[in-house]
Amino acid sequence: MSEEFCSCKQCGKKVKPVSKSMTLVFELSMPNVGSWNGNWTGANDCHVIIQKFGSSKKGITKAQELIDNSPYYYNFGDGWGASISVRCVSGPEIKSLKKANRGFCGYEWMVRSIKENGAIVVTDTD
Repeated sequence: MSEEFCSCKQCGKKVKPVSKSMTLVFELSMPNVGSWNGNWTGANDCHVIIQKFGSSKKGITKAQELIDNSPYYYNFGDGWGASISVRCVSGPEIKSLKKANRGFCGYEWMVRSIKENGAIVVTDTD
């Protein structure tokens, strides 16, 4: 039986799935800020969604595809732009991220879109 590993194209880090389950973190940032002072009030906070993708070949393949195509960018058209980076996480880091998390600011739909479409796409339900 061969072991599956997640490898991040950005850092090359290989992580053995915890509990035989691939776990990813989706992290929100606002690289383009259209506010009057050029600041986003959430810039210094942790905004993450942590999701398990399982240990099946399909789950690991999907997780690896999401990592390989990260980061995902969305232009709001008003000077603001959101970026969502995706990477593998395990054990202690998961616990630390959950503790520091300040929510996803209503942009959970972006993660759904990334998982369903491989990009951030606006639909009628968002």
